[in-house]
Amino acid sequence: MPADLNVDLAAADVADPGDPHLWLEDVAGDAPLDWVRRQNAAASAELETLPQFPALHARLKTILNSQDRIPYVSLHCGYYYNFWRDATHVRGIWRRTTPEQFLLAEPRWDTIVDVDRLAADEGENWVWAGASFLHHEERCLLSLSRGGGDAHVLREYDVATRSFVADGFILPEAKARSAWIDRDTLFVATDFGPGSMTSSGYPRIVKEWKRGTPLDLAATVFEGDADDLAVGAAKDFTPGHEFQLIWRSMSFYSNELYLREGVQLTKVDKPDDATAYTVRDQLIIELRSEWTVDGRSYPQGALLAADFRRFMQGGRELAVLFAPTPTSSLDGVSATRSALLLNELDNVKNRITELRHVDGAWQRRTVDAPAFGTLDVSALDSIDSDQYFLSVTDFLTPTTLYLAEAGSDQRAQLKSLPAFFDAAPCTVQQFQATSSDGTAVPYFVVTGKDAGAGAPRPALLYGYGGFEVSLKPFYSAVTGSAWLERGGIYVLANIRGGGEFGPRWHQAALKEHRQRAFDDFIAVAEDLGARGLSSPRHLGIMGGSNGGLLVGAVMAQRPELFNAVVCQVPLLDMKRYHQLLAGASWMGEYGDPDDPAQWGYISRYSPYQNVSAAKRYPRILFTTSTRDDRVHPGHARKMAALMQEQGHDVLYWENTEGGHAGAANNDQQAMMWSLTYSFLLKQLS
Repeated sequence: MPADLNVDLAAADVADPGDPHLWLEDVAGDAPLDWVRRQNAAASAELETLPQFPALHARLKTILNSQDRIPYVSLHCGYYYNFWRDATHVRGIWRRTTPEQFLLAEPRWDTIVDVDRLAADEGENWVWAGASFLHHEERCLLSLSRGGGDAHVLREYDVATRSFVADGFILPEAKARSAWIDRDTLFVATDFGPGSMTSSGYPRIVKEWKRGTPLDLAATVFEGDADDLAVGAAKDFTPGHEFQLIWRSMSFYSNELYLREGVQLTKVDKPDDATAYTVRDQLIIELRSEWTVDGRSYPQGALLAADFRRFMQGGRELAVLFAPTPTSSLDGVSATRSALLLNELDNVKNRITELRHVDGAWQRRTVDAPAFGTLDVSALDSIDSDQYFLSVTDFLTPTTLYLAEAGSDQRAQLKSLPAFFDAAPCTVQQFQATSSDGTAVPYFVVTGKDAGAGAPRPALLYGYGGFEVSLKPFYSAVTGSAWLERGGIYVLANIRGGGEFGPRWHQAALKEHRQRAFDDFIAVAEDLGARGLSSPRHLGIMGGSNGGLLVGAVMAQRPELFNAVVCQVPLLDMKRYHQLLAGASWMGEYGDPDDPAQWGYISRYSPYQNVSAAKRYPRILFTTSTRDDRVHPGHARKMAALMQEQGHDVLYWENTEGGHAGAANNDQQAMMWSLTYSFLLKQLS
């Protein structure tokens, strides 16, 4: 069992004795797992016997395992690398091909690691967690998770020999971070023993580890505090700018950055709530709040650049690369060899701006990219190449992947999804609801196949509203096939707490203002009714993780608005969330329930403390994962048990693998989504 879970169970021993369902927090205990098996059996017995389930399940398995999916790749040493799962490779294969082969309809792939075979050979339940290459080398660090959790094992691998490196770098299972310094040296932040992890369950110590030496003799580079979120380190391999940077996250939204030169660490003088990193000779700073320096003020949400060396010597000549407007925000930054690509969001629609630093000044041009839907940019190699991948998608248009190059608007289409569902009868509209405080809240409505004249149409409202995460239009073969083709309406709400309009939109729903996110979601639900798009009998809501908290809170506050709730890998017991797994790391978002003043506002919305036997709630399906070591499955377990005890109609399904994603492979995803949409179709049609 991972160290995180041991800590968590210890906390349960001293928890509130007034919680009769506390025993369900024992993740792998016999009694809780027996309860889980009974709940799963009941949910499966009902949902898998529904008329729509067999065909839906078969279709989603076919879609999720389809050979026509886009194989997203990364470039290293002249090869495109891809991780792929399908019906034959359930756990997946890590493979590579050449750029020339990738242009073909059916590229010739060379398998590097077969995770199914590795798991069978080693008798382990391995789930792929990624690979990190040494620059310009075929050595990499493979991360493998047991069952799909965040904790992973790290092992050095040699692609040239197709084998793990004998006596190579190996780290035992932990929520670890590592980075190459050179072929024989790593930065390592992991569980070094008692006292080495933060209260959030992440590393608080960074060490430099030399090949051939015991881990316990690695030299300490930096130590954070026990109440920090995490620490880590990285090296920039850009020739002439090989900076070593150490970072310390005090919370989700505050951090410090240090430049390491020899044994000396020098703090980068930036606001604690700003994110900073280097791109060649430039220091890039993303602001979460207004910053006044040397008599000049820079707005919240701006992107700034400065010569890194001069900045470290006290210079404060800052160039403004992006400044937000009331409707626009910065959605992402990607660096190629000679350019910065800014992905901007304007009223939840993307546009791309290209910047070049020439003769001490920044040159700007707008990239001629499609003007609809969602654009995503990813550089192939920020050190050696100006090429980048451009992904274009929206609700009804299958995703297309292009190869583009900085300095040009020419691009080549590489891959495109097939049309997994019939989008011809569908329409997309963007509306605004007015929240209780007068704030305009945008949302998208995707109308599916007409169910017939006068027939009621089931509607599904999805939201998140937290952690500065933006919800944008996306092509979902699962949603299209399981919902839109069956006459459903899909609604995506851009509520406060998200990042659609930058830090101000996110911060508007932090801590004591959390209710604003719930009010926004409620306003969208009411606006759907006012526009005649739905009604309480046919309206369902769905959200996962923080979105699970959202739908749990809204269900408790306004149950009359909905007839179905899908609550996925949720936070629900906000009195104890900070004591469970990574929960302490989210106090910057929600607040500290041990502080009476903060518990005062948290307690008013915490779903576990606010459901009542005296109220009538819409039917709810909880889904979670035993192996979720980020959001504790005890949240969903306890909430389901409490509501059942109160006499409410509740279904509960827990996957025994999958981590925070809820599923560890395509077949598990197909099962989870088939159960989910079968439930929604039954409740809302």
